[in-house]
Amino acid sequence: MATTRRPAGVALFGVERLDLREVAAPALSPRDESARDRVWNAAVQSNPALFDGPVVACTGLARTGPHTLCLSWARVTYRHYALRRVPGASALPSLFVNVVQPLDDGRVTAVRMSPTTAAPGRWQLPGGSVEPPPVGVTLDEEALAGHAARELAEELGIEAAARQLRRWAVTRGENGSVGLTHVAPALSEAALRKGFATAAAAERDQGREPELDGLALLRSAAELDGLSGPHADYLEPVISRYTSPSHRVPPRDTDAGRSRPRLSGRQGCGGAA
Repeated sequence: MATTRRPAGVALFGVERLDLREVAAPALSPRDESARDRVWNAAVQSNPALFDGPVVACTGLARTGPHTLCLSWARVTYRHYALRRVPGASALPSLFVNVVQPLDDGRVTAVRMSPTTAAPGRWQLPGGSVEPPPVGVTLDEEALAGHAARELAEELGIEAAARQLRRWAVTRGENGSVGLTHVAPALSEAALRKGFATAAAAERDQGREPELDGLALLRSAAELDGLSGPHADYLEPVISRYTSPSHRVPPRDTDAGRSRPRLSGRQGCGGAA
């Protein structure tokens, strides 16, 4: 039987409390700023659907207590991540929310990004980047759950209140990106497929291509091997842990089978790792 390879360097944290702190984004050198803009403009020419909207980046992540993570964040726009393709430059890690949407028979939903997105063909959980709140407004866990609920509604057509979503884990990917994984109430396969079709139709009615073009319903992480195309680096660790017999308990810290990772404490998040 095929086995799923767990991505190296993906960390999974069980966290009871998040301490969120806003900081200023680091200044770029004129060279890096110019190179960033060149890369971004070329990407937009190749894919006009890309837009340079406001987004939250992670500037630091540190454990400040046995069950608490401090996460510092800054306001950037999507073009900031073009720095990942600039030799010698360094982009901040991204911050995103995603949702484990279970079915009432125990299967878990994975979704595939459409060809017009920045990650065509990639399998992942429903979710997306976090947008910053208005200046002077606090970004807190309630707001993050609200982001997750909106992603669920926009991508799967599933309406769930923020209070119905339970933050279950925090992931840190190979490029440092930080994900906040929530769990939604279970529903039937018929309800899921109806919502997905309704959300896609609503996008097309607005003259837009849907962000997602496929669903997969998985009983275990081993079934990921049957999905053609790239997978988000967090997908296997999250599904593996969630579909285990003790999934209702938040995961212990792990870095996918190796020694416990050290967390950076930069620009706003100090404390022990």
